[in-house]
Amino acid sequence: MTYLDRANALKDKLIALRRDLHRYPELSFQEVRTANRVVETLHDLGIECETGIAKTGVVAYLGEGTPRVGLRADMDALPIVEANACEYASQNVGVMHACGHDAHVAGLLGAAMLLNEDFKQGKLKGSVKLLFQPSEENCGADGKSGGQLMVEEGALEDVEAVFGLHVSSMNPTNQVTVRGGAFMAAVDTFEGDVIGQGGHGAYPHAALDSIWLAAQVINAIHGIVSRRTDPTKLGVISVCSIHAGTATNIIPPAVRLSGTIRSFAPDVQAQLHTDLEKAFSLARVWGGDYQLKITRGYPATVNDPALAEFVRAMATDLLGAENVKEADMQMGAEDFSYMARAKPGAFFNLGAKKDDLQRPHHNPVFDIDENALPTGAALLAEAARKYLTEKI
Repeated sequence: MTYLDRANALKDKLIALRRDLHRYPELSFQEVRTANRVVETLHDLGIECETGIAKTGVVAYLGEGTPRVGLRADMDALPIVEANACEYASQNVGVMHACGHDAHVAGLLGAAMLLNEDFKQGKLKGSVKLLFQPSEENCGADGKSGGQLMVEEGALEDVEAVFGLHVSSMNPTNQVTVRGGAFMAAVDTFEGDVIGQGGHGAYPHAALDSIWLAAQVINAIHGIVSRRTDPTKLGVISVCSIHAGTATNIIPPAVRLSGTIRSFAPDVQAQLHTDLEKAFSLARVWGGDYQLKITRGYPATVNDPALAEFVRAMATDLLGAENVKEADMQMGAEDFSYMARAKPGAFFNLGAKKDDLQRPHHNPVFDIDENALPTGAALLAEAARKYLTEKI
């Protein structure tokens, strides 16, 4: 029997695990109950684990010695009010597993069940490190995410390679997509004030209209990628919030703009930062001023080319070539990027489209086809087994 056959036999158990986690979602670095459920499940399998990694994370080992491969699942949820009227809907008001991390945890626990049995029977040599990571969606007060902290605390030091998967509510169920090299974008954020001089709306000449100044800045921002960036390279800047004014006849003294910067290559990232500063500086041409803060976020997720091909071959053997596709580069960001920087890594997507409704990630109606849960468990287990037995 393949891991897929054996994982399908665990389907009801994996669905129950996922639904339990979905009912009680927890925000970044607050995954206390989630971590306890992970520990309880591992202990039931006779697997010892270590808690408090990167604040609320859990790590555990299967087997002994080398080679050692890491498997990662993120655990946190989002500050979203769930709109689904299902029996497993969130019971924590204002918090929802709207990105599929509940499925990731269930999938990695399923992989642990499969691998644990093989280690006990002496079918596998080496070891697997299970990495249940907190806080992928957000950073703590120190500006660090769970993946970054896990790397800094040494959780990746004793592994040779690391694998992770992400369910996709937009792709057909059980379709795997993977690519070598740059996969997901680096994410930076900006917040800036365009500063003019307030006044009466009837006498704009006696003021310095900050909204007019901001219009010049926004227009310049939207020209950075289209007119300033090499069109063969990828990047985007989006202004996502504008705040100004309190009345219909008062020109406000300042406008606050904020948004996101996405890129793949360090030179493009640096250029976008530089040109964003230039765009804001247009306020000074007309006698105004500006303040701009750019905050670096997750780096680009770059898959090791050999490991990406390894995943492609592994998934093809398990699911058939018709279910394995080349992934597009994505402007979304992932803090698996820190792990893939620390050690050779491969991150891939698993389709889990539930129905004909659009259920995008980070949305109140997000949900997945739970038929993907056994497949996710089998893929993670097979990646570990194949690595340990065939080692690239």
